[in-house]
Amino acid sequence: MEVCTVEVATSVLGGTWKLTLVKHLSEGTLRFGEISRLVPLANRKTLTRQLRELEEDGIVHRAVYAEVPPRVEYSLTELGHSLTEVLDAVNTWGKTYSQRMGMAPAQ
Repeated sequence: MEVCTVEVATSVLGGTWKLTLVKHLSEGTLRFGEISRLVPLANRKTLTRQLRELEEDGIVHRAVYAEVPPRVEYSLTELGHSLTEVLDAVNTWGKTYSQRMGMAPAQ
C-alpha cells in the first residue's frame, strides 16, 4: 500500500496552532508561559495538547526540571529543526496571500 506523504505531514502538523508553535520554537527554547503569551488566541488546554502531540511525533522536546516550582521547557528536536524550509515556504505563501487579499501581514 502506498502512503500519501501529504497526509502524513498533515497528520503531524495539521493542528490549529502546530505550525505556529514550531515557528516560535525554531527561534529558541521556551517555557509554557512564554509560548502562551506568543500565541494569545490559543487556549492553554489546546496548546498543551498540541505540544504533547508534537512531542509524541518527535518534533518537540519537553524537558522537565526537578525544581520547586517545577520548570518545563520546550525546544525543537533535530527533526523539528528540519521543518525550517517548510516554515519559510508557508511564511512566504502567507505573505503573498495576505497581500492579494488586502490583509496586513503580522511583522
